[in-house]
Amino acid sequence: MNIQEKNRIRKKVQGACVGIAGIGGLGSNAAVALARAGVGHLVLVDFDVVEEDNLDRQYYFHDQIGKLKSDALTETLHRINPSLDCITHQVKLERGSMEIPFKDVDVVLEGLDNAETKATFIEEILLKLPGKPLVAASGVAGYGKPDRISTLQMGNFYLCYDEKAKSSEEDVLIASHVALMANWEADLALRIILGEHHDH
Repeated sequence: MNIQEKNRIRKKVQGACVGIAGIGGLGSNAAVALARAGVGHLVLVDFDVVEEDNLDRQYYFHDQIGKLKSDALTETLHRINPSLDCITHQVKLERGSMEIPFKDVDVVLEGLDNAETKATFIEEILLKLPGKPLVAASGVAGYGKPDRISTLQMGNFYLCYDEKAKSSEEDVLIASHVALMANWEADLALRIILGEHHDH
């Protein structure tokens, strides 16, 4: 790859905006990956605060306990890239209006914990923002077996999943596997931004 092509990729990534719904294990790790990759604009949506039991798998630190996740993550992302444009929404996504914070983003990345909320969010984004690429994940619990992870694409919907994984209620959430899925989502978002998402 020549320097002109590398510069083209950097410029395209820098001009992109990714919206992240939920910045827990998936969302916080994906946000860090995207920031390090050079994405210039992130929209972070989460109402929660950092708790001690988040630290085993979410990209937060002990001195951030008690802070809003959106504030704590923005602080961390700005340590990586001070010029990163972060827009935060400290709201709980509610049925009927889940798409509102994501209307102007290039790609939506789903990182929600609750299975019912996740399903509703996916349904609403696909229905109300039909042309918007949406990246989601399923099968985050457990560890090992990275070869089972694959991508399912249906139109503008991309699902990173492990169909044999147990639910988080039935299995343990381990940082390495959560981060693996989060980085898979981030990589999919980058491929979409760069127009390389049809070559699975």
